[in-house]
Amino acid sequence: MEGSIAETKLHLLPLLHGTPSQEHGPNTGNGSVDVKGNPASKTHTGKWKACYSILGGEFCGALAYYAVGTNLVSYLTKVQGQSNVTAASNIASWQGNCYLTTILGAFLADSYWGRHRTIVVSLTIFTFGMVSLTLSAVIPPNIHASMVISPQEALSSLGLYMTALGLGGIWPCVPTFGADQFDDSDSSEKAQKELFYNWYYFAVNGGFFVASTAIVWVQDNCGWALGFGIPTLFSVMGVVGFLASMRFYRYQKPAGSALTRICQVVVAAFRKLHIDVPSDSSLLYEIPGKESAIVGSRKLMHTDGLRFFDRAATVIASEEASASPWKLCTVTQVEELKILARMLPVFLTAIIFNTAEACFPLFVEQGGAMDNHITDGDAFALPPASLMTFTCVCILVLAPSYDRVLMPAVSRLTGVKRGLSELHRIGVGMVFTVLALAAAASVETARLAAVQERGSGVAPVSIMWQAPQYLFVGVAKVFSVVGYIEFAYEQSPDAMRSLCQACSLIMVTLGSYLVSAMLSIISIISSVSGGGGWIPENLNEGHLDRFFWLMAALHLINFLVFVCCATSYKRKLAT
Repeated sequence: MEGSIAETKLHLLPLLHGTPSQEHGPNTGNGSVDVKGNPASKTHTGKWKACYSILGGEFCGALAYYAVGTNLVSYLTKVQGQSNVTAASNIASWQGNCYLTTILGAFLADSYWGRHRTIVVSLTIFTFGMVSLTLSAVIPPNIHASMVISPQEALSSLGLYMTALGLGGIWPCVPTFGADQFDDSDSSEKAQKELFYNWYYFAVNGGFFVASTAIVWVQDNCGWALGFGIPTLFSVMGVVGFLASMRFYRYQKPAGSALTRICQVVVAAFRKLHIDVPSDSSLLYEIPGKESAIVGSRKLMHTDGLRFFDRAATVIASEEASASPWKLCTVTQVEELKILARMLPVFLTAIIFNTAEACFPLFVEQGGAMDNHITDGDAFALPPASLMTFTCVCILVLAPSYDRVLMPAVSRLTGVKRGLSELHRIGVGMVFTVLALAAAASVETARLAAVQERGSGVAPVSIMWQAPQYLFVGVAKVFSVVGYIEFAYEQSPDAMRSLCQACSLIMVTLGSYLVSAMLSIISIISSVSGGGGWIPENLNEGHLDRFFWLMAALHLINFLVFVCCATSYKRKLAT
């Protein structure tokens, strides 16, 4: 009986505030402060009571973003008259811009503003972008036909660029700020933090679910003004939520420019190019005591490998401890750069992985060429973009059950307490992206075969045949996307967590740009011999299946490269 009660309490742990652990006294042991700048109280700040508003704000922001991105291809083609290839390329470029700006947001958060201020400012910019998009949908499209660019196009372009700029400060900071609410030095809070990553992704996809069902339906049936106006209101609610809960948050002080520290190590190492690094790592320079010279960062232990950078911490006879950081750096500062260098190959594999999400507009276009009625004679036509619901539902089911159902089962099989590490989790997701693209290619092959059999017109292939590819993408995201988020936080230096999240997100940018470039190149090459190429205006005359097979092969190669990177990865060592 006592055992079952203990297990019940353990399962309810994320929902209970409880009393503060006395492991490190009444205040947190990771250097976090409250809104007034005082050491953060374990009782009155942080943990789940702070995360509720963070998760709610992320839900609102995700709903607004996906309300734009999910059905944007329909807005650009049907309202603004862009071609299929142009619309798909523009969307991929916009998605790339959204992630490209994360470097700026992460830099401001880690160096000067802190994560909370960066989130609030970025959400405000994003909201103004949503207002511009709503206004573009209100203005009639042809009231100024003689103008080079119409007010509608100008407002929509402004709105898309402002939303991209705003998202740059939201995406790298919200998951990191949420994880900051749990004290790594407290074992019970650290266990709760591991659950936060799944609930964070649950909130993201809760917004995705509402956007891809209710909001997409409003856009297709009630107009784009209302379809953009509703998510704009949710964006405003997100800003209000982050401001209203300030007294509950734990804040990490900005540590100064991480890029400057990286440059200092590189410059100091090159200054001592002809200096031998001592074989005894204890002779390398580090300040005395437990505290690191870097604000908000714990000391890092010296690691073997990348010995070139150890020159920056090598003390020569003419140097003193007060030497310029451009000449002499601490071991912790050197290890920061080493950690980034070791994480980079893992991050680079995310480029190809994220091309799967950039293919979603092509999934939608594929669905538009299929029979979108549930049953024969059914008057209700299913919007092609709404099939992303399958991805959402898959994530909403798997994310909360990951730690309570899936991982215990895996743990029993592997004998490892945690079940899967961050890297194992990423690898499993990559396998499912291969399956997703192979399923999309198979469906397109069957659809084209049906077109040839029936002649021209809409192929008699139900749009529901797309369900497996959307489900596989959902499984892939639960594993790999959450795995990359956890990897970026857990393995990054303390004072570079937002920057490392941005590095992970920037790979989405490169993935989107890669898809955009591939679409342009393939369109040119495949059209040389005449015709519309692989992806023409009428998909019945093209070979979209070949593009999907090409992407599946690319993802398979990427998985094999990732396995090599993961097996040689050396994990962070903190004191």
